[in-house]
Amino acid sequence: MFQELNFPKFEYRFKSTENKVSIFDVIRKKFIILQPEEWVRQHCVHYLINDKNYPKSLINVEKELTINGLKKRYDIVIFNPDGSIFLIVECKSHSIKIDQTTFDQIARYNLVLNATYLMVTNGLNHYYCEMDMEQERYSFLKDIPDYKSL
Repeated sequence: MFQELNFPKFEYRFKSTENKVSIFDVIRKKFIILQPEEWVRQHCVHYLINDKNYPKSLINVEKELTINGLKKRYDIVIFNPDGSIFLIVECKSHSIKIDQTTFDQIARYNLVLNATYLMVTNGLNHYYCEMDMEQERYSFLKDIPDYKSL
């Protein structure tokens, strides 16, 4: 039905109403209309929960933030238990090439959110960065840490 992605398989639930297919989001606890970017987002959420062991209670999906007076929406944020932000994830449709524009977008979000880690994915390619706020730089990683290793 949708593009095969470079994420582990997971048990998803679909529903169809008025000729629109929706997928169940375990974080928002409701069905969301299934668009290509949502397909990537749901795979990423399940990867973070099932493979990286992040608790659902620390994950936020599709919330609004204001940057330079403009309202934006981040895809996925994982909080530390103390409420600070551990990870921001920017999801794109599989047909969108990850480029500098995508990194600029997540960097703008991070000016407000101050996450330790950033992840950018189109479901096929995943990029991970660790931020060094004091040095104002970042380094690319092969992966993000598992929850238990925090």
